[in-house]
Amino acid sequence: MKTYNTSLPPAQHHKLQIRDNLAQDYADMYTPKACAALVYMARFNEEQHQLMEKRLARRLERMRGQKRLSFLDPASRIAGTNILVQDARDGKFTGSAIPADLKRQWIQGTGPAAKPNAPLRSSLRNAAYALLSGADGWMFDGEDALGQINTMSLDNLRSLKPAIARDPLFLEVVKEVAAEMNAWARSFLGREIIANPHKQLEQTTVIYRARGLHLDDRHLRVDGEAFSASIADLTLYVVHNYKTLSRRGASTVLYLPKIQTAEEAAFWNKLLSALELYLGLQEGTIKVYVLVEQLEATFQLMEIRAALGLHFVGYNTGRWDYINSVADALAWDKDFINPNIEAITMTYGYMRHYEDRVRRAVNTPDKRGNFALWQGGMEPNIPVGSEQGVADSMARARAGAVREQQEGAGGKWVAHWKMVHIIRPVWEVVGQDNQLGRSFAPLGYSDADARNLMQLEEAPRTVRGARNLLSVALQYANAFGRGLQAAALKAADDFGNEDVLYLMEDMATGEIRLSILWEWLHKGACFTEADAGSGVQAGDAFSKDLFQRLVEEEYDKLLAASSRDVHADSKTTTLPIARALCEAYVSAEEKLPWSIDLLNINLNNSDPALARERIAGFITTFRQEGRRITENLDTVAGA
Repeated sequence: MKTYNTSLPPAQHHKLQIRDNLAQDYADMYTPKACAALVYMARFNEEQHQLMEKRLARRLERMRGQKRLSFLDPASRIAGTNILVQDARDGKFTGSAIPADLKRQWIQGTGPAAKPNAPLRSSLRNAAYALLSGADGWMFDGEDALGQINTMSLDNLRSLKPAIARDPLFLEVVKEVAAEMNAWARSFLGREIIANPHKQLEQTTVIYRARGLHLDDRHLRVDGEAFSASIADLTLYVVHNYKTLSRRGASTVLYLPKIQTAEEAAFWNKLLSALELYLGLQEGTIKVYVLVEQLEATFQLMEIRAALGLHFVGYNTGRWDYINSVADALAWDKDFINPNIEAITMTYGYMRHYEDRVRRAVNTPDKRGNFALWQGGMEPNIPVGSEQGVADSMARARAGAVREQQEGAGGKWVAHWKMVHIIRPVWEVVGQDNQLGRSFAPLGYSDADARNLMQLEEAPRTVRGARNLLSVALQYANAFGRGLQAAALKAADDFGNEDVLYLMEDMATGEIRLSILWEWLHKGACFTEADAGSGVQAGDAFSKDLFQRLVEEEYDKLLAASSRDVHADSKTTTLPIARALCEAYVSAEEKLPWSIDLLNINLNNSDPALARERIAGFITTFRQEGRRITENLDTVAGA
């Protein structure tokens, strides 16, 4: 490891270590300026770990006490701030005006700027597709959609730097990609979509999603301890790009994922302000969206807004992570059992009330009269399949966008660049830049409001639903091990059926599928329909025997699948690891908080026996010590 020391006084002295030879191989990322900033920001590493210990303690307390989440005491102060909870709810805080390049965000695309095990030129194609897509913004993902094998977190940042700087190599790639995109558009849309590639690049606001507070970086350690992935991503992205963005008159914008409490938001605000101070930037220069992905956060929306103050610009209502968080927060409640995942749309029970709270929170003004942005959820469809399948899926996608626009969203996400020109017209027809200040009823904080956020509704729970959950979970874990945290997937029973489109899935889809399977197994979920193939009758419970039988059957389908759906070389390496992981997570008596932990400890591992050993060690450690293993085990002595 290469080591960097700070010149700060001894009380603030930190030692940053970079693993292997990455300091040399990624000297363009680990520049002296970047390393100095990382050392400076390392002072917050211990506090980040303490916040995660608090998370687990709250979770354990809820599990043992069988407590549902509730709203904060309005007379209390938001931890980490001097703001009263009631003042936050009343808008008595100083927020941010919306920068010019964020006022119109009809469509934001999402995806990484790097490919696994690829040279820079190949990864730059990802960035080119994104910035030529016609999206108003593109969230280059450092988290759920970015593979973490080898050095992908660094490859992602390495690709973004020349793309943002309009490096000559990037502009060469832009020319090639623009021609390919126009060829697709002529055949699918009947017209070209890029007239002037250089001008098109300026339409899309660059946004970066840092990794969440629950993750540690795989390449850095500080004072011998694991280093926060959030601090690493924030520091490296901003240090390398803020000057270039500023020269173009563009904002430095990040998405912050997996925030659970206003205290965590206050910690993020501390990080942002500290980095701005270090770089000589005015406080509030860095702008952030918050992904509302956690049930606990929905109880503290205005408090989170207030805690982020001058940095906050808006919320996003993601779907998959949020469902997972609801299931996890109520893992102790035997009466809370989700239906088939296909039934849990944004208009379903607790999802409907969640979206409603976000809508009301963004349209509550702060004391300067500033409102906030609301970016709608993800459209995972990809327009590839049979003519009828594509037509049906695109119609559903447009209908979903229309609903969100009518509900008050200023725009939505798409998971593939081809969807930009299919969904964006929904907002173009209306023509409003956004819906800031649209009048909605104020947020309520009653017991009924709390119950609504956990409201179930009648919906199917079927064996086919269980098969779909399991099949996609297995495939996703397999893709993750191959470096593809964003992958086009569908259930094995639909392989070869071009009327059923592949959906672009990321880490959240693996989390929620395993979470629901755990819920069904450990709460004795009853099926609402009979299934002749399995012999299940309506009213039968999801049992261990049935789960194991479905594992065998769905796994065999994947072994028999063509390389289009399951790469042949994965069938003896990462696929059996995926099976071991899924079986361990779903079978564990105590629900694990994140299935990504089991994936992360097996990155760059293709030995199923070692994977089983590591998984068993993780579960034992969590059960006995209440501690998650979040370090890169390949850098820990004796692992």
